[in-house]
Amino acid sequence: MTSSPGDGDDGCAAESRPLVCDRCGTSAGTVADGPPLTWTWSVENGVRRCFCERCSRENLRSIEGRLDSDWW
Repeated sequence: MTSSPGDGDDGCAAESRPLVCDRCGTSAGTVADGPPLTWTWSVENGVRRCFCERCSRENLRSIEGRLDSDWW
């Protein structure tokens, strides 16, 4: 499978927009700085979402069960 430039999974990595947890709103700098290694990334209904370390730990079973974050 091929994709055009900028269409990859990391297409937003070059942007310098704030990186915010989609569950609790915790901020972790900017996307250009790179996501912290302890954060979790997910694609739900075609939308890329990220979750901070605390939210990831609290909802680990749901994440491993591949439940959308709406179910947490």
